[in-house]
Amino acid sequence: MKRVSFAEFGGPDVLRLTDAEAPHAGPGRIRVAVRAAGVNPVDWRIREGQFQKVRPIELPAGIGQDAAGVVDEVGEGVEGVEVGDRVFGRGASTYAEFAVLAAWARIPEGLTFEEAAGYPSVVETALRIVRQVGVRSGQTLLVSGASGGVGSAVLQIARDRGIAVIGTAGAANQDYLRSLGATATTYGEGWAERVRQLGQIDAALGQVDAALDLAGSGVIRALIELTGDPNKVISIADLTAPDLGARYSGVTGDVPQALAEAVGLIARGRLHIPVEKSYPLADAAAAHIDSRAGHTRGRRVLIV
Repeated sequence: MKRVSFAEFGGPDVLRLTDAEAPHAGPGRIRVAVRAAGVNPVDWRIREGQFQKVRPIELPAGIGQDAAGVVDEVGEGVEGVEVGDRVFGRGASTYAEFAVLAAWARIPEGLTFEEAAGYPSVVETALRIVRQVGVRSGQTLLVSGASGGVGSAVLQIARDRGIAVIGTAGAANQDYLRSLGATATTYGEGWAERVRQLGQIDAALGQVDAALDLAGSGVIRALIELTGDPNKVISIADLTAPDLGARYSGVTGDVPQALAEAVGLIARGRLHIPVEKSYPLADAAAAHIDSRAGHTRGRRVLIV
């Protein structure tokens, strides 16, 4: 089979489309013929070696953790899924023609493989950090870097739970944030003051009760000032957040439960994460370049 792998840490040029032996589904796992694979910022962070001190990997290695496809092998002890089922989920080395998934769910009606591949990690992350930050119905959540995949999910999950959201993004994505129910403002110089003014202008927003950093753009100190408490700030992108007393959330939670909740939200029309751009498997490097540049509206996926 074909898969994308890398033999050294570095820039996107280290990615290679290579021939590899197809993996097999062990106990409690399934194998899918991949139709699309999600591209996540964690992928290029791993490729750059950013996590070697905390989660070391051996090289050469495959890459990718999200996929949508057709089940073609079911491991021992697995029930409720059969060969031929359309599923999406999370596994390892998903930038490939075949991949083993450790968590999965059936793709909801009306969702394409391309769309479904964009959900698993971002929905799990969004549900996890909304829970961890402790924001509740009637409160206000500030989301820095809100237009990407995780931000898109956070905004919709918050709206479904009655949580008001202020979101920051680039100028081109302001209407997109508003379409997801957020009060939007741009990042860049003076952004924290713009957030303060929003809180004063819109009585429905009130104070900022909690904040999420999704982009890792050096905003932790300002988020702590806006919430008044470092315990109310969580980052998924800034490894130095704990140095300022905030929290870094990087440990994956209950993926099967997150997928089940995502299926429910999708079925109720409460969650939709658009695919901004898709790429052939051979263009994984270009997908990483675009992902790292930011300014994403929704998701980027690889088509297999």
